[in-house]
Amino acid sequence: MTGDQAQLVDPVFFSQLDNIELRARSVVEGFMHGLHRSPFVGFSVEFNSHREYVQGDDLRHVNWKLYARNRRLYVKEFDAETNMDVYIMLDISGSMECANKGRSKLDYGSALAAALAHLALKQHDAVGITLFADRVISHLRPSAKPHQLQEILQSIATTKARPASDVARAFHQAAELAPHRGMVVLISDLFDDVATVMNGIEHMQFKNHEVILFHVLDPWERDLPLEGNVRFHDMETGEEITTQAESIREQYLKHVNDWRGEMAKECLNRGVDRVELTTDDPLDQALLDYFVRRSKSF
Repeated sequence: MTGDQAQLVDPVFFSQLDNIELRARSVVEGFMHGLHRSPFVGFSVEFNSHREYVQGDDLRHVNWKLYARNRRLYVKEFDAETNMDVYIMLDISGSMECANKGRSKLDYGSALAAALAHLALKQHDAVGITLFADRVISHLRPSAKPHQLQEILQSIATTKARPASDVARAFHQAAELAPHRGMVVLISDLFDDVATVMNGIEHMQFKNHEVILFHVLDPWERDLPLEGNVRFHDMETGEEITTQAESIREQYLKHVNDWRGEMAKECLNRGVDRVELTTDDPLDQALLDYFVRRSKSF
């Protein structure tokens, strides 16, 4: 593992994730592997627990040995389990290099992608990584092979940010690279029109993927906690504007909050989990909070 790859891996953080299940809400393909409950009764032979017999239960599931000891009827319950493909999409466009708080969105998103890949592989799922900007820059197809995490880390660590962003083009290309139904995890600042973003997400949903969106922002982008004359620099076009922070703050925050609110509403309407994070949020706590919250929805 190279030095750049090692920076993406925090053993303590990863150990905290090991006991948390990332489960898909929708039906996923596969057979008897992973930790993803399937609605197909009897699809797996993984024993879960016993419960008392009620009239109408299939007698084939009665534990007769337990009845011989306790003289009470209990039936066996099984968890149907499947594996799935996890497609992680990481935005590497120029705007992701914004680092007003010392850590760029790209560094934060890369650590998040590494953590999610680690978690999926620990569950014996197939996971891959797609890096995108104005188009798909690189794609590593999902696999559960032993060295997949190292290949994912290498892909992230050796790819530099690109200046341009074209979410629509990149999302549609990525959807065509995800042929097997599973889970798509998007990590991006989503600096694009909401309708354009949703169009790309709908393409992925059309292919029967569950979509989770990690919306990563720099705190200064979101809150504009600045005073006096400020020079704004567009990370993708190079354009610069100098203005006074106090004179634009109210209007700036209105536009940003309207955009965030619309993004949240449209994701909710489509059944997409949207997790907004800023680069000063402790990543371990943010992820753990999300997975605990997610687990309660099943």
